[in-house]
Amino acid sequence: MRPPQRLARTAGVFWLIVGIFAFFAVYSRDEVYVPGDAIATARNVAANTGLVHNGFVADLVQATFFVFTAMALYLLLKHVNKNVARAMVTFVAISVAIMCLNLVHQLGALLVATDTAYASTLGAQGSGALVLLMLDLQHYGVLIAQIFFGLWLLPLGYLVLASRMFPRVLGVLLVIGCAGYLVDTSTRLLLPNLGTTLTPFLTAPAAVAEIAMLLWLIVKGAGAPRQDGQVLAAA
Repeated sequence: MRPPQRLARTAGVFWLIVGIFAFFAVYSRDEVYVPGDAIATARNVAANTGLVHNGFVADLVQATFFVFTAMALYLLLKHVNKNVARAMVTFVAISVAIMCLNLVHQLGALLVATDTAYASTLGAQGSGALVLLMLDLQHYGVLIAQIFFGLWLLPLGYLVLASRMFPRVLGVLLVIGCAGYLVDTSTRLLLPNLGTTLTPFLTAPAAVAEIAMLLWLIVKGAGAPRQDGQVLAAA
């Protein structure tokens, strides 16, 4: 297998790992987090400590492989435009840094819900409110990180379009996915009730683009890299 094919399939496998672990991490949070209800949230966390802990670990794994995915795609596509490829990796690095720091809130919620010292000091209502606060902060931290794991799709989409190593429709879908993520984040921060309703529609293009891209990487790999002259002409 020639190097571009190997890099493409490696990036696809890494991306698939990201998707699997990210899906589980989101599921684990949604199972325990009840916005606006401190008692129910604290009770859910205490009753599902294994799920919350495993979701915490899953998020660390997917964040790590997200960096690996960006590095593999950088090596695959840097010949198109190094500055754009560097921007892609930078956006991923920023989003991963935010996600990893944000996980401290989830760990804090788990500690407060399971350590009796907090309940004895703050009372059941006080410790429950603190658990909800931790998960509320994590919720907004995820929205902030979403800005950057939306933005990384823009340079990736450009590189896919300019390289001609992949179908052009994939590049277009990635750019549209970037726009969807950014609009979704803005709406959920500025108009939370409306944003919650629109989220499935706004993030659907990004989901389609990412799934299509990772499947293409795994199944088809990548076409032959274009020559420098061809890349400049496309740019």
